[in-house]
Amino acid sequence: MADIGSIIVLITFFIIFGIFLGFDLFKRNEKYGYLAYIVAVLPVNYYWSLGFDPLFAYIILFILWDITLLRDTIAVYLKRDKEINEILLYLFLGIIIQLIVTAIIPEVNTSLKNFTDPVWYFWLPNVHTHPNESVALGFKIAATLMAILVVFPLILDIKDEEAPLPVVIIFVAIFILPFLYLSFIWVPEAMGVLTFLFSVILFTVLLLITRSGKE
Repeated sequence: MADIGSIIVLITFFIIFGIFLGFDLFKRNEKYGYLAYIVAVLPVNYYWSLGFDPLFAYIILFILWDITLLRDTIAVYLKRDKEINEILLYLFLGIIIQLIVTAIIPEVNTSLKNFTDPVWYFWLPNVHTHPNESVALGFKIAATLMAILVVFPLILDIKDEEAPLPVVIIFVAIFILPFLYLSFIWVPEAMGVLTFLFSVILFTVLLLITRSGKE
């Protein structure tokens, strides 16, 4: 059980995330709001380090990222000062930092390896062996929502823009790993064909909403 000091630190980390999430409200004309993707790993991993369920910790992380992506998706839709390439860059940095942390924390405290499986050097929660089906379902939903919120601003950003076929193929290739992961957590026995289906759907949508520049 976490003591009062640990709870205060955890709340402080969430407040720091909230500051960067709403950074644009300070009207400082600086782009530090993107750091919310990176700062989100602080409260989540501290929560995990206190000995709580790692899968539930990842649900919290995905929810924080979902909220940030929703903020930026709305900004892209309203054509405010948000760029899809910067959104993806900072989200990617947040994911990389999280992976590095998952390789370090369980080695420092081996009890944190409970309900996780080693994937190369990383200790990741396995949604398929978790004893609580509700938590596992929450993780799947949060991860799926995050993937949707990553794809959606991309679609908004390049709609009606010139995108030759090779560019469209590159866009689809970027999302193969997220699609592969989603397929793994939902239907691991068919993740290859499901990933292929997701990729074909995205490819078709991009062909419909972009122009070749030769019209």
